[in-house]
Amino acid sequence: MATGRLEAVFYRDGRLRPGWRIALFFFFFIFFSVVGQLAINVLPRNSLQWGSLAVSTAAALLAGWIVLSHVDGRPFGALGFPLHRRVARETLLGFVIGGALIGAAVLLLVISASARFSPDAGGVLDLAAFLAWSFLFFSLAAAWEEAVFRGYPFQALVEWVGAWPATFIASAIFSALHAANPNVTPLGLANIFLAGVLLSVAYLRTRSLWFATALHVGWNWTMASLLDFPVSGLDFETPVYTGVPTGPAWWTGAAFGPEAGLVGTVVLAAGTALLIRSRRLREDPEMHRLRPLVDQRLVAEAL
Repeated sequence: MATGRLEAVFYRDGRLRPGWRIALFFFFFIFFSVVGQLAINVLPRNSLQWGSLAVSTAAALLAGWIVLSHVDGRPFGALGFPLHRRVARETLLGFVIGGALIGAAVLLLVISASARFSPDAGGVLDLAAFLAWSFLFFSLAAAWEEAVFRGYPFQALVEWVGAWPATFIASAIFSALHAANPNVTPLGLANIFLAGVLLSVAYLRTRSLWFATALHVGWNWTMASLLDFPVSGLDFETPVYTGVPTGPAWWTGAAFGPEAGLVGTVVLAAGTALLIRSRRLREDPEMHRLRPLVDQRLVAEAL
């Protein structure tokens, strides 16, 4: 009898309960992160940031693969990064949507005479090198954030509590982890919560982390590198020109960037509504055959 009660604590319908699977993911994630960080301490100091991002991304993907494969009995592709015929299309579409959304925000600032662009030091070759370097950086940063916040823990949470509750919980944690960023404001944290909702919906509509990650990259890279506005309080100083907010902070986001302004709220809400209502976004049939944890029934009920 005691054995039966103990088994019920860990298992439901013959499967390890989602809460324990999430805990198992974070155990492996922390273990691989620590081991990887110790390994890269031999790198030169100026390579540590890149090394830490690579280790975090690899740790999240490896932890997700171990739990998904050995506990859930699904292939790695079910996590959201399968190699199928629509990868290029999903990636390009996500990147364009992310870039277009933040581009629309900056366009609103310019039209409302709340931002302008000023000349800055550097030449065309400096700009090209910076855009390439920053694209790789933001791609790696987005990959690790998506692997954690829309990867295995989020997917198991959806299976456990449903799509919208999981989206709110993951987005709240995503926002809280930005609380120590430079120049952060309450509206900035609220908008990062909305960004978490946007990215969660991007995954839920497609089950594709290619799409969600590319949307994340498109938003951050366009804002920080192509338009030279701070991204979550971090300024990357694009050569040749610089974006300058000139309007009120409540509208422009000031030193935190458009994510801390009402303009950010407008485009994030509009973008989320667009993804929810779009009839073009759907799960690829090949992804469906991989049996992701987030099934069609859960998403149909929530969205």
